[in-house]
Amino acid sequence: MKKWILAITLAGGVIALSACSQSGSNTIAESKVGNVTQDELYSAMKDKIGNQALQQLVFEKVLSKKYTVTDKELNDKVAQLKQQLGTNFQAALAQYGYKSEADLKKQMKLGMLQEKAAMQDVTATDKELKDYYANLKPEINVRHILVADEKTALDVKKQLDAGAKFEDLAKKYSTDTGSAANGGSIGWITSTNQGQYDADFVKGAYALKVNQISAPIKSQFGYHIIQVTQEKAKQPFDKMKSDIEYQVKSAKLTTDIINKAMDREMKAANVKIDDKDLKNALQPQTTTSTTTGQ
Repeated sequence: MKKWILAITLAGGVIALSACSQSGSNTIAESKVGNVTQDELYSAMKDKIGNQALQQLVFEKVLSKKYTVTDKELNDKVAQLKQQLGTNFQAALAQYGYKSEADLKKQMKLGMLQEKAAMQDVTATDKELKDYYANLKPEINVRHILVADEKTALDVKKQLDAGAKFEDLAKKYSTDTGSAANGGSIGWITSTNQGQYDADFVKGAYALKVNQISAPIKSQFGYHIIQVTQEKAKQPFDKMKSDIEYQVKSAKLTTDIINKAMDREMKAANVKIDDKDLKNALQPQTTTSTTTGQ
């Protein structure tokens, strides 16, 4: 997701902790040697994830009253992550403890709410915006064939020069199985998402003219044969200004800024923790996080 996601905890644990607190001492597991009650489960989960769970629940309740994350904003963030991870998306969900895409979205939404709150404390000057715009590159639609060695890459290039179809060779040779299934297409590379890709790959792609096919380009992943299929010139500054401002300001966000923003929002909402065991819940927690490279 992004560096601004501060409170990534396991939604399943949070939901279970909330549910356990509702039903007294109902038995939830039985055995010959004794039963486990909801009270016992709640107590155990409270000890393990109580602070993180309560923090997430309070943050979401307070921030959602003041800030809004639309379905489109959330879906766009997930789409960016899917583009970056490709066929590894589901494996990444499992690695970080998410049961489903819906589970991931719940956590991402909280991170986006935190970002909106913290952005109130960040400024961007006109010079910064114009400098950012001046360095923007055009958007390019790219496809590639990734292979392990230069010899294979040269052979693929030779076949392309002889008239073979790019999409056919991508499906046959490319070790990037996610893009290979789409004829090698990785979609649009822009100034805002190019950080997701290997720097040598991006440099090689931007050196090409539309429809030109590259010689083998080495990256940390192997050897690429790259083709740019489309190019879009950047829009006028005025049309891009709001997006540029977001990019400039979000790049300035730090964990310290986010923590201070959360402290400010909690004080404004007059949040008080009544459970003495969870008195530190609103302090910064050690959490699991992921990044999109942005």
